[in-house]
Amino acid sequence: MRVDNNFQKPKKTTLPPLVLLLRPKQWSKNLLLFAGLIFSFSITDAHLVYSSILAFVAFCLLSSSAYIINDLFDVEEDRLHPRKKYRPIAAGAVLPKPAIFISLFLLLLSLIMAWQLNLLFLLSAISYYLLTVSYSIWLKHVVIIDILAIAFGFFIRALAGAFAVEVSISPWFLICTLLLSLFLALAKRRQEAISLAENGKNHRKVLEHYPLAYVDQLISIVTASTIIAYSLYTFTDSKTELFMATIPFVVYGIFRFLYLVYKEELGESPEELLLQDKPLIITIFLWVLISLAVMALEHGGLV
Repeated sequence: MRVDNNFQKPKKTTLPPLVLLLRPKQWSKNLLLFAGLIFSFSITDAHLVYSSILAFVAFCLLSSSAYIINDLFDVEEDRLHPRKKYRPIAAGAVLPKPAIFISLFLLLLSLIMAWQLNLLFLLSAISYYLLTVSYSIWLKHVVIIDILAIAFGFFIRALAGAFAVEVSISPWFLICTLLLSLFLALAKRRQEAISLAENGKNHRKVLEHYPLAYVDQLISIVTASTIIAYSLYTFTDSKTELFMATIPFVVYGIFRFLYLVYKEELGESPEELLLQDKPLIITIFLWVLISLAVMALEHGGLV
């Protein structure tokens, strides 16, 4: 079995512990909030762009607040993990009381920003926070529910992004978001089980309920479902059938991610993998480029 050396210890960083406490790398997950703006063809509306940016910042602060709560509850388990033991609270670089204060401050600030947008966005922000905290305290210890909780976190992000700019969002897009997040969550669980081996049961007891054969079967089901759902979305519910041109990039991206999970035994931190693997970065860039081109053609009335 191959274990990546980078898994054992995170790369050196010059960021102070208080910044690391916020987990800024995780903020990339909140880019999903811009989906409502992009897929409503509203990227030229300055007011809506401002609303989306405000929503993104609010969710970054909100998620950081929730991550701190998670680190406080998981401090003992994190000290058993080869990478998580370097987190500021687990490593003793940040004490619990200041961490609690910072978490509450970020929560209050994010909710104030959410209130400035509209009520639906505020309710979605509160729902996301309650789900995330519930996950940290209880849901992550319940088999299957833990994976669904992660997926619904992304689902709420997508809804919140639409609420922020007050536009409707395709049900097919929400389904694709849910399935893709399930795919990433399952890949994460699989790699955790492999990398932590027997110690994984001490770090996270729910891992003993995820035999590799079972997880592999779920990944196969979700992979096929994601590709089918996205394909149906592009030629049945998108504004133009030219959006079908993005299907090959989605298929390649999923296959590339699976290659990294099964061949390279990566995937425990999907957000880092999506930002570090060059083929994935190029694929995402091309998908965005073609999507914007198709939307520009549609917006210009050329298709």
